[in-house]
Amino acid sequence: MTLLATPRLTLRPLTEADREAVVKVFADPEMSRYFAADFSDPATASAMVDRRLAYRGPAGQGHWVIERDGEVIGVAHLRPSWELPGEVPELGYYVAGAHAGQGLATEAARALLDHGLGTLGLPAVWALVHERNAASRRVAGRLGFLDVGSGVHYGDLHRVLVALPAVHGRPHHVELWVPDLAEAERSWGWLLGELGWREFQRWPAGVSWRLGATYVVVEESPGLSAAQHERTRPGLNHLALHVATRAQVDALAARAQGHGWRPLFAEKYPHAGGAAHYAAYLENESGFEVELVAAEGPVAP
Repeated sequence: MTLLATPRLTLRPLTEADREAVVKVFADPEMSRYFAADFSDPATASAMVDRRLAYRGPAGQGHWVIERDGEVIGVAHLRPSWELPGEVPELGYYVAGAHAGQGLATEAARALLDHGLGTLGLPAVWALVHERNAASRRVAGRLGFLDVGSGVHYGDLHRVLVALPAVHGRPHHVELWVPDLAEAERSWGWLLGELGWREFQRWPAGVSWRLGATYVVVEESPGLSAAQHERTRPGLNHLALHVATRAQVDALAARAQGHGWRPLFAEKYPHAGGAAHYAAYLENESGFEVELVAAEGPVAP
């Protein structure tokens, strides 16, 4: 887990040493207003701390304490949802009533949301906010969460909210000059198709494939200066693309040789990029390299 800092706050991983301070935060009965349990009871609050400390899940996710000037004023989490299906994590944020109305919940939650969508590269983040918790719903609105419905969660009616990555700063498209368009279609077209990209545009000298808002273009160069791409020269070294599972990386690497690709660093497969990095490195006939990276990550101990 990562230490996160904002202009006024520090978010650091929850530890056993924080138990007393967290129990104190929840001693105010108002903190339990929208919970099924009464955390103003020290034993109940302490059991809640136990559950948070027992967290085991994806690296980079978990439970944080929120500090201001060295004082613990709340807790927050970004971890797989206990209530919603799939692998999209859930964000939660709780700031003591004595510090309410100062924008601190928004500040803490934004730090975690940026960590999840930006640093961890999560495809989305859930939030479950009690139907009557207007203040928390306003926080979620300021953070850009979209209201997608409601349901009974954690024993009561909650709004189901989702935040998606912003477009700002993300790749729009990548264009590759190639010496042989037919060869590029045979290798790139097959591989991108296997990964879910679909043909987007076509013209006499080129073709593109699109996935979501991003597309890849291959175009036969009108001013061809070499018959091969040299990836060690200044310019493009390689494209790296996510693959959902390690098994799919293995399957694509095995089949790619029948579609114009050859393996690179085969003697180190699948960890040529390091022990924690599961990937296949391939090169096509024109010298372009692609890296297929398993999106499955290690589970935190």
